[in-house]
Amino acid sequence: MPQNRFIIRRRAFLKTGLAAAAGSAAGCGRRGGGPYWRFFTTSEVRTIEAICEQIIPTDESPGARQAGVAHFIDLQLTRHYKRHQPAYRRGLAAVDAASIERHKKPFADLDFDQQTGILTEIAEREPEFFALVRAHTMQGFYGDPRHGGNRDEVSWKMIGLPNPPVRGRLPYELKDS
Repeated sequence: MPQNRFIIRRRAFLKTGLAAAAGSAAGCGRRGGGPYWRFFTTSEVRTIEAICEQIIPTDESPGARQAGVAHFIDLQLTRHYKRHQPAYRRGLAAVDAASIERHKKPFADLDFDQQTGILTEIAEREPEFFALVRAHTMQGFYGDPRHGGNRDEVSWKMIGLPNPPVRGRLPYELKDS
């Protein structure tokens, strides 16, 4: 067998290859505010979570934050709601700008009543944006968890809705199985 100084042993090759693959895969899918968020930046995440929590607050039942509504909106903005991306960028910036102008703090850092005041103002000045966020918040809270919201089926449990049947299987089909 000829001598070659550049022959790499199989185990060394595999270790190096796996390390390189892991390193390159670590950055895949990361955009926006981190590994969990696809569209929103870190500051936008804080703002949209606070807005959603204003719309469906936590009380004796879980609210929008526990249901993962912001995650639902973020996910859908990279899928079916792509056309709404500019509206969210402008609208969330307007919410934080109004908060800083009036209270010298970003929206997420305001107390509940201050946030309510800012959202009332935004709903009057930017009714299309507020209606969009409200509709998406409701969809994320009450919708099917497979779309990224309603984590742990919290809204369905809250209203006493039993789990829906498996898609494509009607109740009479389930009896015959």
